[in-house]
Amino acid sequence: MSSVSPIQIPSRLPLLLTHEGVLLPGSTMRTSVDSARNLQLVRSRLLKGTSLQSTILGVIPNTPDPASDAQDLPPLHRIGTAALAVQVVGSNWPKPHYTLLITGLCRFQIVQVLKEKPYPIAEVEQLDRLEEFPNTCKMREELGELSEQFYKYAVQLVEMLDMSVPAVAKLRRLLDSLPREALPDILTSIIRTSNKEKLQILDAVSLEERFKMTIPLLVRQIEGLKLLQKTRKPKQDDDKRVIAIRPVRRITHISGTLEDEDEDEDNDDIVMLEKKIRTSSMPEQAHKVCVKEIKRLKKMPQSMPEYALTRNYLELMVELPWNKSTTDRLDIRAARILLDNDHYAMEKLKKRVLEYLAVRQLKNNLKGPILCFVGPPGVGKTSVGRSVAKTLGREFHRIALGGVCDQSDIRGHRRTYVGSMPGRIINGLKTVGVNNPVFLLDEVDKLGKSLQGDPAAALLEVLDPEQNHNFTDHYLNVAFDLSQVLFIATANTTATIPAALLDRMEIIQVPGYTQEEKIEIAHRHLIPKQLEQHGLTPQQIQIPQVTTLDIITRYTREAGVRSLDRKLGAICRAVAVKVAEGQHKEAKLDRSDVTEREGCREHILEDEKPESISDTTDLALPPEMPILIDFHALKDILGPPMYEMEVSQRLSQPGVAIGLAWTPLGGEIMFVEASRMDGEGQLTLTGQLGDVMKESAHLAISWLRSNAKKYQLTNAFGSFDLLDNTDIHLHFPAGAVTKDGPSAGVTIVTCLASLFSGRLVRSDVAMTGEITLRGLVLPVGGIKDKVLAAHRAGLKQVIIPRRNEKDLEGIPGNVRQDLSFVTASCLDEVLNAAFDGGFTVKTRPGLLNSKL
Repeated sequence: MSSVSPIQIPSRLPLLLTHEGVLLPGSTMRTSVDSARNLQLVRSRLLKGTSLQSTILGVIPNTPDPASDAQDLPPLHRIGTAALAVQVVGSNWPKPHYTLLITGLCRFQIVQVLKEKPYPIAEVEQLDRLEEFPNTCKMREELGELSEQFYKYAVQLVEMLDMSVPAVAKLRRLLDSLPREALPDILTSIIRTSNKEKLQILDAVSLEERFKMTIPLLVRQIEGLKLLQKTRKPKQDDDKRVIAIRPVRRITHISGTLEDEDEDEDNDDIVMLEKKIRTSSMPEQAHKVCVKEIKRLKKMPQSMPEYALTRNYLELMVELPWNKSTTDRLDIRAARILLDNDHYAMEKLKKRVLEYLAVRQLKNNLKGPILCFVGPPGVGKTSVGRSVAKTLGREFHRIALGGVCDQSDIRGHRRTYVGSMPGRIINGLKTVGVNNPVFLLDEVDKLGKSLQGDPAAALLEVLDPEQNHNFTDHYLNVAFDLSQVLFIATANTTATIPAALLDRMEIIQVPGYTQEEKIEIAHRHLIPKQLEQHGLTPQQIQIPQVTTLDIITRYTREAGVRSLDRKLGAICRAVAVKVAEGQHKEAKLDRSDVTEREGCREHILEDEKPESISDTTDLALPPEMPILIDFHALKDILGPPMYEMEVSQRLSQPGVAIGLAWTPLGGEIMFVEASRMDGEGQLTLTGQLGDVMKESAHLAISWLRSNAKKYQLTNAFGSFDLLDNTDIHLHFPAGAVTKDGPSAGVTIVTCLASLFSGRLVRSDVAMTGEITLRGLVLPVGGIKDKVLAAHRAGLKQVIIPRRNEKDLEGIPGNVRQDLSFVTASCLDEVLNAAFDGGFTVKTRPGLLNSKL
């Protein structure tokens, strides 16, 4: 739009009073409308009017804040700009207002204000008319020099800008197409000028005056652009190589130091990094990759996101222990003493560690084995791994794999991703700083699987002694030798470990502890640890072995010792309260109180010395030391016993037998109950059983039905067909616990035989074994855990399959002395051992077979 307007504006214009900016002819501006006069103007003229004339307004700049809504009209500027309202946008937040997009048409002069309310209307005189200017030839004669000079500066200014920007290219074309008299207004609105300078240009009605005032503004803008380009110009070094553009030097507000100092520090860091790469002992392939990356880093601007990524990668490569290792401590006698001091029992684990040490002593380049400790929680699998590292004199690092479901946690992320990082294996090596640590992969049986891949499959390369000398992390993308790392995995069960991963590890079973072993562990390790943690001494508390046995049998039922440790901690806390109270009371006693106390103590000694914490709690005096923990004190602190020996009560009627089960938490005893009632020959199974156990129940009932005559078993109606008009219900108590496995067959047969014969199963017998349809007893697993469970429950006899007899060698000697074992190869032998007096066939007197 030219500032010499071809449009004839009305002689009367509504006035829009602005205070934000100055609108020049030919330019466009957004202005906010929120005063009462301006709001009324927009609502009356712009929102209701339909003609072009109704959208032309008179914009008066430099007015006092129109939002003040004063009653009287403020003083108005003499010159204004006639404008066309292009767009109206309304809003109610935070208060009602409009935003106008207006385009300047021409200048006008206020002749007279005709009306002030509800919005001002004035009689105006248009100033920029075509006929007011001389013709083109005359203008060139009078203003030619000023016009040409202005045009030259305008072209120079535009060419200094980036011509690739579409708006700049369009502006360059406008310089040639627009009349020269329109350029001062348009360029003044584009370049950086203040509102005061724009107001002066608006008041310059004469074209010659307008040119003279605008040229200095253009020159100032050109000089500013030259200075900016000079500071951004790249510097060249002696080799004429262009280096990264440095930012403009700016003094910081706080310390007054230049920002270039940070960049110089970065350059020094890169030089140091390059020096470390040259002096590092990494393999040749890794060294080539690092040299290539450092060259890229030097050419890269620091503002690029990849700069930080590459630098982090190089720092990791330098920090990794490519050839740094610790010397193994190979004294087998000292290792044996250290392992015995740290852990009681666990002979199998200790034996394997000593074997590794012996072979390492004979042959120094032995690859690290992949051991997997499998056992119930709380038996010390993780702490054994820590002791192994201590024994060898190696660094120890634990990696928790429980719940990991992304293979990138093992093998790292590729460097193409934002936030990429190495996997846990490489990260662990960076943490310990040596290439032969002991890595403990905790809970390897609890790895997950998701859309991000299978971490168990990613571990195949890590845990394969034939492959892990060339392990490649996705982040490093360079092979790293893991063959000297001693990997120890822990798991509660091998059932959930994939077969391929299980094949790569050496499985070492860690069974639960016997009661005697738990007592020794408690008095050797747990009680001293708890006393130290609670600030107590052996002179203040005494826990005899009988009390420890009570805690083990009546308050905990577990394979490990975690619950036992917590119960001992509860006892120490209760004693700590008594000791603290006693010290507080002693501090308050004066001499007379001391005399009285001594007399009271003499009286107590004459009667009976307090033996437990429960006796001393009622005294108003500090408790006697040491405080003895007996059964009564145990009941006061831990509450009533949680577990009772209920075996004899449960087997007080026919149709109940005791089986032995293996769980990831250790061995458990399991009751099997059966009952019969009139019905249609249905077999009902309850107790949340798996498919294998349901099949065992069907096998048991089929074998009994086929051998009912042999054992003289009849149902309630006297029939040898046990399901004739009879329903049988088998139940496995603890219905909330899922039960499955092939070791309950003999127990179900014994339970049903007891039901149909009406005889009681011996209350001190437990059994385990799988059966066939022909009555054979097949071997099962987990014998040691099951036998320990029977021993914990106070049973005296255990029936096991004959082919499991070899597993009895792993059972501690004291447990074998307390129990008697019956090995059975068929169900006849099981039934004879399970019932008092055997389970032989008794022929009825006078019963003859018919010849007919």
